[in-house]
Amino acid sequence: MTVLLTAVVCGALAAALTGRIRSIADSDSRWLRSGLHVGLAAAGGAGAAGLAGTGSVGAGSVGAGSAGALPELIAFAALAVACGLLVPIDLAVHRLPDVVVVPMYPVLLATLGVTSAVTGDWGALGRAAAAALALLAFYFTLAFINPSGLGLGDVKLAGVLGLFLGWLGWQYVLIGTLAAFALNAVVALALLLSRRAGRHTGIAFGPAMITGAAVAAWLSAGG
Repeated sequence: MTVLLTAVVCGALAAALTGRIRSIADSDSRWLRSGLHVGLAAAGGAGAAGLAGTGSVGAGSVGAGSAGALPELIAFAALAVACGLLVPIDLAVHRLPDVVVVPMYPVLLATLGVTSAVTGDWGALGRAAAAALALLAFYFTLAFINPSGLGLGDVKLAGVLGLFLGWLGWQYVLIGTLAAFALNAVVALALLLSRRAGRHTGIAFGPAMITGAAVAAWLSAGG
């Protein structure tokens, strides 16, 4: 029941923000009119409900673990909605707007911080913060070396996803990051082979980053 309810709430929130994302993107692209953001947010919400409370966080008492699952669910669901909005925006205009990405830092830190306070597992929050800093540094270095390949929006999103994946565990930070680059390479190769893109055609990297994080989260929940 929680899975269905969270999926419905996340999908409804994304639907309510349809006009907002068109305004943010300053575009009426088919990606923004397709309803893709609603489906992605709903699917992400279902995944958030399935993931919350299943990890190593909350290893204290059963009561503490149950109480900690609620703020964790809110964190994951909020990220699901944000990512649902970001994917079509990036596909449409190759941008990851600050107005969507940046607020996720305080949202995740606050909700995951509450989870740690309830469960007593402060190590998970420290790991999440460390992973966010690590991915910020890594992506910033890549963007500095090759600014045409990665933008600052990708760098900021990397920090957000680092918080999420770091909360799950260092192995998932690695899996999510590697999966993102692998998926992007597959997409780029497919576009080249189909002649829908050239060697210098820009490809939105945000969707691959988000998909890679989703793959890692799925694996963390036991597949």
